[in-house]
Amino acid sequence: MKFAIYGQFYHKNSKTSIAALLDFLQKKDCDIYVEDDFFNMIKHEDDIEKDYHFKTFNTLDPSFDALISIGGDGTILRAVTFIKDLGIPIIGINTGRLGFLATIQKDEIESALSEILKGNYKISKRSLLSIDTTNPSKELEELNFALNEIAVSRKNTTSMITVETILDGEYLTSYWADGLIVSTPTGSTGYSLSCGGPVITPSANNFVLTPIAPHNLNARPLVIPDSTEIKLKVSGREESYLVSLDSRLVTLKNNTIITIKKAPFSIKMIELEKESFLDTLRKKLLWGEDRRN
Repeated sequence: MKFAIYGQFYHKNSKTSIAALLDFLQKKDCDIYVEDDFFNMIKHEDDIEKDYHFKTFNTLDPSFDALISIGGDGTILRAVTFIKDLGIPIIGINTGRLGFLATIQKDEIESALSEILKGNYKISKRSLLSIDTTNPSKELEELNFALNEIAVSRKNTTSMITVETILDGEYLTSYWADGLIVSTPTGSTGYSLSCGGPVITPSANNFVLTPIAPHNLNARPLVIPDSTEIKLKVSGREESYLVSLDSRLVTLKNNTIITIKKAPFSIKMIELEKESFLDTLRKKLLWGEDRRN
């Protein structure tokens, strides 16, 4: 099988995990490709070229069987920018913190990958958001999608902004806030959750609008069908505002109209058969546990 390996950062505590991953794949005679920048990080720390046999990549093509992301959920969000609409499934190894997407733990690498090579896994398809603007920038033209969320927020000011929001051509409201998050079900456990948004199961056909620190205190998160076309127009005291696509930042001029809708492709996450989203919720959010005593 042909695997791509991607990591966003190299830390001393991930050294053992990277070695275990490469050891296993090499023993199984897999074709291993390591992303260029990640290779440049790890080669300075270990004599990795001598011990392992692999090539490097900076772009992907459909010949890859899977991409292995080693890091946290943020690393998977970056990995998605390599996969785009190619349909290559992602295997997430968690060397980060929370890990809603990267669910394979460091001590499970060999056993988990053994099950995957045997075909004992399931595919979880995750919807994405796409964005268009009246004045498209180069950054948005190249990567105009997000797996977790698209958010608009204030820039270079402590003053709130006004986010005029229209759903399927009908005016909803104008949020007076620090910003507004448009989240997918996958992103519902991220930024949106920290701003009071609901948790949504990955297979739900919904998006969530979650205001960030709204001044109109009756504004609440709103769940909408993922078929909805969302138009936003931002105004404020500054001349520009920020748009974040899974933490990738773009600056837009005030009154630029942005259109957000469901992307025409999805991302495939490989999950072990024993895993479930509900089980992950209980573990990560400590549901059902009483830590008071």
